[in-house]
Amino acid sequence: MGKEAEYFSKDFEWEKLKEEVESNPSLSYHFQTFDSNSPSLPSPSQDSQAWNQFHIRHSTGRFFKERRYLLKEFPELLSCDEYSIVLEVGCGNGSTALPILRGRDNIIIYACDCSNEALERANEMIHASNVGSVTDRFHPFRCDFSINGFPKWLACDSCQGNFLQKPHDQISDVKEKKETNLNDLSSLGESKCCIGGVDFVTLIFTLSAVPLHRMPTAIRECFSVLKPGGLLLFRDYGLYDMTMLRFEPEKRVGFREYMRSDGTRSYFFCMDTVRDLFTGSGFTELELEYCCVKSTNRRNGKSMHRVWVHGKFQKPF
Repeated sequence: MGKEAEYFSKDFEWEKLKEEVESNPSLSYHFQTFDSNSPSLPSPSQDSQAWNQFHIRHSTGRFFKERRYLLKEFPELLSCDEYSIVLEVGCGNGSTALPILRGRDNIIIYACDCSNEALERANEMIHASNVGSVTDRFHPFRCDFSINGFPKWLACDSCQGNFLQKPHDQISDVKEKKETNLNDLSSLGESKCCIGGVDFVTLIFTLSAVPLHRMPTAIRECFSVLKPGGLLLFRDYGLYDMTMLRFEPEKRVGFREYMRSDGTRSYFFCMDTVRDLFTGSGFTELELEYCCVKSTNRRNGKSMHRVWVHGKFQKPF
């Protein structure tokens, strides 16, 4: 609880940071028009391989910390109905899924990632925890939602059509589904049965790894599998974050879009971009703000200004 008590999200004003960054000549290249004649970008398969290698290098899990602050930022995950279903998109090594499973003893998580290595690490991390009945509540599967979309067993075409006609509480009996065959995802696919949609979608530091031109498609996929009234919980890198400013000019692969030396990518969002992406896909905006956190590097004593974008979006009833 001590660590949670020390967490703040308004340590400084984003507008003031913006002014400081944009008035610094050494950082001006971040805001220049991007040259579209740059070398071709990696293919989707190369993107997945880059993330596979990333998770192999960080296989011990020390690179990731359990995101316990998420339940404070998204209390809906604690107050939701019994047997609510969460679709965690881009689960990584499980650092987001674990605190959610700890926080609610009957919540069900379907977790996908484009990296097989990430899914293995997540499975190991979750099953090594002391979370009760985890084998019944955590279901990882491989999926690159920005390219192939989500599998139909999450919400088939028929269910997606019925979403527009049925009341929210009549779409699916989640408890009954859980007690039948939730562990066997392959049989769900073979029988062409679906779980009737999800109550929550979490996009936690995931969308920034998707190429900008594929983001609208990816968000529409999230919209399609949510039940009416369902929530999408968003958190990702914000404009002028310390990480962005550390990228060298040659790492730019688009406007506010960068490629690391290991082949993984990162985009840095402003609130207007996030708003346009989600409302343009049909979502209703409930919350949207910058989280500005100041911390100190223990080794060199330098201050670090972290900027993230926090958002909550709802699928209309």
